[in-house]
Amino acid sequence: MAKSGAAEAEAAKKAGELKRELRRLVRAIAEDDDTQIKTFDEAARALAALRDVKLGGNGNSKGKRLPSPLSKETKKDDKIGSPTIPQHFLCPISSELMRDPVILASGQEWLNSGNRTCPQTQQILPNITLIPNHAVRRMISEWCGEHGIPLPALESQDEGLITKDERNALNELLDKISSSSSIPERKQAVKELRLLTKRNRSFRALLGEKPDALSLLLLLLSEPGLNDDLELQEDTVTTILNLSIHDSNKKLVGADPGAIPLLIDALKNGTMETRGNAAAALFTLSALDSNKLKIGELGAIKPLLELLEQGGEAAKLDAASAIFSICTAPENRMKAVKDGAVGVVLEVIKDQSLVDGPLAILTLLSGDPDAMEQIAENGMPCLLGIMRESTCDRNKENAVAAVFAVCLHDRWMLREVGKEENLHGTISALAQNGTTRARRKAAGILERLKKSTRNPSHSC
Repeated sequence: MAKSGAAEAEAAKKAGELKRELRRLVRAIAEDDDTQIKTFDEAARALAALRDVKLGGNGNSKGKRLPSPLSKETKKDDKIGSPTIPQHFLCPISSELMRDPVILASGQEWLNSGNRTCPQTQQILPNITLIPNHAVRRMISEWCGEHGIPLPALESQDEGLITKDERNALNELLDKISSSSSIPERKQAVKELRLLTKRNRSFRALLGEKPDALSLLLLLLSEPGLNDDLELQEDTVTTILNLSIHDSNKKLVGADPGAIPLLIDALKNGTMETRGNAAAALFTLSALDSNKLKIGELGAIKPLLELLEQGGEAAKLDAASAIFSICTAPENRMKAVKDGAVGVVLEVIKDQSLVDGPLAILTLLSGDPDAMEQIAENGMPCLLGIMRESTCDRNKENAVAAVFAVCLHDRWMLREVGKEENLHGTISALAQNGTTRARRKAAGILERLKKSTRNPSHSC
């Protein structure tokens, strides 16, 4: 016998409550290394209750899993005439149309599911900071509109996940930070806040609901006797990093008059771990264009370049990611060139300590006239070597793009590139076998070489 409308509504409400509770428990298990047994038991009970509600009244009595209408399975079996979802719109994990695409520092799109490996290369990721990929989200939206497909709704990451106990815990920590007469107790409260914002996503959202929380955190570090406390600086910077990962906090952190200056100061004066975390925080904050400009105006690029030059492996990667993201704003590229970015990234590339990120930065800056001149003077043999010998298609693509930019304005360098082509056929090889962009740039270089051969006085 079919359920009444009221019974169906009640079942749907109950299912919604159980889903929110289950989502909160699963995330607590995934993000907290010290999960207690009772959390697993609560998750198991919630899952069993949800199963009873779902199988008891939705008509799917056999319990079969129905394919998602946005999955590859459905796409392949769908009726003729249905649109084929572009491969780059599909999540590499679920094979479904992406709801909320994000970017890692590695450049790979990935969902925040607790993995530490890239879904495409399977390499361990040294940096798992996520920033929203608004461009891909917009492309998916346009494609869905063109084909009459509903745009996948964004799931609220925190709806129903914040408990009363969590609110109480946060209030207690903030009270200790602002009111305790014990310096060790206040420092310990900041350390606990750092750990909670790392492990528990709901705490990141909760802090964003309290406008004075960030100011209290920053104020403590400015007090006499604590302004040069390296341990407190590290805990504070890392808490800001954790907060900035939450999308809705980026604007809030960027708007605080003390947050970005604190991160820049930490870049200059902190321990290596603090400097790396400060760079990672600037990287996540730079997902907003307004923050990019503010970060550049406040002078973050030079200390980031120093970290790229001097830091350890992880710190170099964080610095390179931040510099690249900041310099996607055209206003910041001239600042970067003026601060010596070209020389720094070329040295890092040459000593092989890090190639991918610095090479991408170099290509981004290569449209600046001063950058072109510096690349022509000090970087061409290195770039040609990458084009000739690298096994990484992306690095070859970036190298040939930078070389093309130089050859547009320097006929003497074009002759050097011509010698490379005559000896090794490097440009022709890329024109035939490179990525789409690499083939286009290589073909442009070959065309200029032909023109210069026909007319030796031709100016490039």
